[in-house]
Amino acid sequence: MTTDARPSVLLVEDDPVLGPLIAELLEGDYRIRLVTNGKSGLSVGLGEPWDVLVIDRGLPDLDGIALIAALRDKGISTPVLILTALGGTDEKVRGLDAGANDYMTKPFDAGELAARLRALTRTYTPAPQTVGIGDWELNAVARSVRSVYGPLVTLTTKECDLLAALATEPDRVFSRDDLIRAVFPPSDQPSVIDTYVHHLRRKISKNVIRTVHGVGYQIGDGHE
Repeated sequence: MTTDARPSVLLVEDDPVLGPLIAELLEGDYRIRLVTNGKSGLSVGLGEPWDVLVIDRGLPDLDGIALIAALRDKGISTPVLILTALGGTDEKVRGLDAGANDYMTKPFDAGELAARLRALTRTYTPAPQTVGIGDWELNAVARSVRSVYGPLVTLTTKECDLLAALATEPDRVFSRDDLIRAVFPPSDQPSVIDTYVHHLRRKISKNVIRTVHGVGYQIGDGHE
C-alpha cells in the first residue's frame, strides 16, 4: 500500500466558490479535507491529526475565532492560518490571541498562501506540555504558569508561545528576529517582542525573561 507523504490540511471555508478553489490550488502539495462550517471544523479537527489548519474568520455555526479557541482548549497545538476579509489590526490581534499562528486577508495571492503554509509546516515544533522556569512551571497546552508560592497565571496564546520558545532553549540568547520567526507572523515588526516581554514580566516576574543588551532575550530564573 502506498503512503501519501504530503502534509495534511484541514480547510474550513464556507464560500462555495473559494473553498473548492483553495483546495484545488493546494492539492498538488497537500492532502486537503474541506469542511464548510465551524461545528464540522471542530469535529474533524478533534477527530484526527492534521499538519496545518486553514480557517476562515466568518463561519456559520461557530465562527473562526471561537473554533480556534475551542481547538486550543482541547489541547490541539496544530499550527493555524486564518483567512479572512477582516484585515483590521484589532481583528488580527483577536485571531492571534485566540491561538492562530498566521493571518492572511482576502483577496490573497495563491503563491503567498502556499509559502506561508510551507513555513508553518516546516518550522513548527510543538512545545513540551510543561517546562520548568525557576519556581514556575509553564503548561504550554493550558497556556498557564503556576508557582509553588502563588496562584495560577493565565497567558494569551502568543505570550505562552514566546515564553515556551525561550524556555525550551534556556542557554540560548534569542534575537528579536529569531523570536519573530519562531512565534509571530513574518509581517510583524520586531518591536512586538518587546511588548510581549513587558506583558510577561508584569504577569509573572520581572526576572522571567532576561535582556541581553545588544543581542536580545533569554529565559530568566523567574525569581523576584
